Amino acid sequence: MKQKLVVIGNGMAGVKCVEEIYELAPEAYDITIIGAEPHPNYNRVLLSKVLQGNTALADITLNDWNWYSERGINLLTGERVERINAEEKWVLTASGKKIAYDRLIIATGSSAFMPVLPGIQKPGVTTFRNMEDCQAMMEASQRFKRAAVIGGGLLGLEAARGLLNLGMEVDVVHNAGYLMNRQLDRMSANLLKDELMKQGMRFWLNKRTEKITGVRRASGLLFSDGTTLAADLIVVAIGISPNLAVTADSGIRTNRAIIVNDYMETNIAGIYAVGECAEHQETVYGLVAPLYEQAKVLARHLCEVETEGYHGSIPYAQLKVSGVEVFSAGVIRDEEAETALQHYDAMKGTYKKVTMQGGIVAGAVLFGDSSEGSKLLGYLKRRAGIGVLKESDSGSKTGGADAVAAAMPDGETVCACNGVSKAAIVAAIHAEGLESADQVRDKTKASGSCGGCRPMVEALVAYALSGVGGAVKAAPICGCTELDPAGLKEAMLGDTFSDAASARMALKWNKSEGCFICQTAMGYYLRLAATSVAGDVPGQAKLHYPTLQSVLLSASTQGEGSSNCPISHADRLEVGGPGYIAAELEKALGSLASPTMLKASVSAGALYPAGVLVHDVGIAASPAGWELYIGGHMESPVKQAQLLMIEATEQRAAETAIACMQWYRQTAYYGEAVWKWLERVGLIAVREKLLDPDFREELLGSWQLERNRETCTV
Repeated sequence: MKQKLVVIGNGMAGVKCVEEIYELAPEAYDITIIGAEPHPNYNRVLLSKVLQGNTALADITLNDWNWYSERGINLLTGERVERINAEEKWVLTASGKKIAYDRLIIATGSSAFMPVLPGIQKPGVTTFRNMEDCQAMMEASQRFKRAAVIGGGLLGLEAARGLLNLGMEVDVVHNAGYLMNRQLDRMSANLLKDELMKQGMRFWLNKRTEKITGVRRASGLLFSDGTTLAADLIVVAIGISPNLAVTADSGIRTNRAIIVNDYMETNIAGIYAVGECAEHQETVYGLVAPLYEQAKVLARHLCEVETEGYHGSIPYAQLKVSGVEVFSAGVIRDEEAETALQHYDAMKGTYKKVTMQGGIVAGAVLFGDSSEGSKLLGYLKRRAGIGVLKESDSGSKTGGADAVAAAMPDGETVCACNGVSKAAIVAAIHAEGLESADQVRDKTKASGSCGGCRPMVEALVAYALSGVGGAVKAAPICGCTELDPAGLKEAMLGDTFSDAASARMALKWNKSEGCFICQTAMGYYLRLAATSVAGDVPGQAKLHYPTLQSVLLSASTQGEGSSNCPISHADRLEVGGPGYIAAELEKALGSLASPTMLKASVSAGALYPAGVLVHDVGIAASPAGWELYIGGHMESPVKQAQLLMIEATEQRAAETAIACMQWYRQTAYYGEAVWKWLERVGLIAVREKLLDPDFREELLGSWQLERNRETCTV
C-alpha cells in the first residue's frame, strides 16, 4: 500500500523534490501538494520578465496542470495550511480540509521582508515576490509615472528594470554605499551602476528610509537625513523572511527558519523541510541551486536510496542583471580575503576578480562576461589552489565565451540547478537539431531555473553549430573515409544500402574493400537497420559483433552464504530475486549485437557486492525496490555508474534495463561505450525516455522482434 506524502507549498523547491521522487520511485507515494497561490508551479526567478510586460505566466510555468494529473498528484491551489498535528499526522487548511499524511514536507518558502516603517501599509506600497505583485505593479504603471524601489540588491534592480520597461521613472534607494554589496565588490558595483544609469535608473545610495509619506495613498519617502523623494508607487525589495506560521504549536523546532539535519528532517520523525523555509547548519539559502540540491537529497532519502546527505552549498549568483552578465560566488569582501587576480578591460566592459584564503581560491566576481562562472565555481567547490588561475586568466583573454565553451571538459556541469553537463547539451543540439538556447532549455532544462548559465548555454549553441572558437571536427572512424562515427551512422541508416560494398562505393570510400574497423561498423549498422539478415559484410569473412559478455551476480544461495559469479552458475541460485534479473538480462541481450561488449552486474544488496557501480548496467536490491544504475566503467578511465531509477519488482527492473540497452543499441555509435553514450545523451534524457510508457513499450517491442529474428537465423 502506498504511503501518503503531503507537501505544503507548490513552489520550486517542494515540486523539485516531488519530481525527483517520481523519477526514483513513481509508485512509492500518494502525493498531495497544497499551494497558497492559484497557479501551478512557476519559475519565480523569471518574474522580472513578466513584470517587463513581454512574458506571460504560461511562459514561466515549470509544471502545468496536466503534469500533476498525469502523475496522479492531488494539487490543491489557493489553499493555506493553518495547523499541523504531528501526533495524529494530519494538516488542516484554512477552508477546513483535514488531510492525513504518513510523511510531510514543509516547503512554504519565504515572503518579502517588510520593515517596520510608518506608512508601510498605505495603498501604493507593494513587494516584488509573486504574480500578484507583478500584476499590481503593471496596473500602477498605467495610472502613475514615478516609482521608487527600496533595495539595491538583485531583486530590487530586477524590479527597477521591469518598471523602466513599463514606462515609469525609477529611483532606487539603497542603504549601502554601492549596489549589490553582498554579491559584488565596489569596482564591479560601480560598473553596474554606470550601466544602469545609462538605461535610465536613478540611485540614492547610503539612504535610510524613515517614513513613507502621503495621506490616503503613498506619495514618497522621507529619509533619515531629512531629504525626501516623491513617488507614486513604492516597491519594497530588501530581503526575504521564511514562512514559519504553519509550524506554530506543532512542536517543530525553528530558529531563523525550520531546523533540519543532513537529510532535511526536522526534530519530529517523518516531517521534513526544504527550500527557503529550511535552516541547515545555521544557514538559510535563498538561491535555486542549493534548494534543488536539498530537494534531491530529500527525495533520495524518502525513496530509501542511499545518499550522503546534504552538507551545505556554496551560494552563488550567475544572472543577467538588467541585461548585464554578472557572476558572484564565495568570499569577495576585501576584509575577509586577499585578491589573487584582478582584470579590467575598459574596451570590452568586462571585469574579473578572484579572491583567495591561504593560497586557496575563495571567491570570484565577474562582470560583463560570466562565461567562466561554472569553471570558477568548480574551483571553489574543490578548494583548488590559486595555481589553477594561470590557465583561467589566460583563457579569459583569448576569445571569451566561445573559447571557454571549447575548452570546457565534456563532463563539466553547465547548469548546476538541473545537473546538465556540456556533453549533454552538445549531444542534444546535434541529435535534436536544436538551434537556440531556448530550445536547449526546453529539451535539457539547462538555464530553465535560475537562468544563470544562459550565457554559457548560448556559447555552447554557437560552438556546436558553427565550430568556431576552438571547436574541433570529430576524427574520421578510420583512414578509409572522412566520415566520423556520427556521420557514418547517419549515412548508413539514412539510406537503403543492400550491402556494405555498395555503401562504400556510394560514400566514396578511399579503399574499395575497407578495413576491419569500418567493415564491422558498417555491418553493425546494416544489421541494425535490418537490411542484412545476418548482419555480415558480403565478400568478407563472417563478422562477430559485441554482445552481452557477462552478468556478474552476487546473491544469497541455498545454504552457501553468498555467491559472486557469472550467470552461468545461476542454476545454483534462488528462484526469483537477483537470479531472475540476471537470467533475464543474459537471455535478452546475450545474442544481440551491441556497439560495444556489455557487462552487467546484479546484487541482492549491500551485503553482496558485485561491482554494481562499475558495470555498464548495475542492478541492486534496496528497501525501496531495485536500483538501476548505468554507465559504470572499471577500467581507465574509471567511471561511476549513475542512478537511472528505482523499480518495484524484479520484472520491471529487468524490463527497464533491457529497454535502456535497446535505446543504447539504437542510438550509440559503433564502438561507443555506455558511459560515453550517457555523457553524450544525458542522464535526464534517458530517464525521461524510459518513463514514457509508449516509448518504453516501443523499445521492448523492437527488442523482441530482433531477438525473434536472431533466434530464427541460428
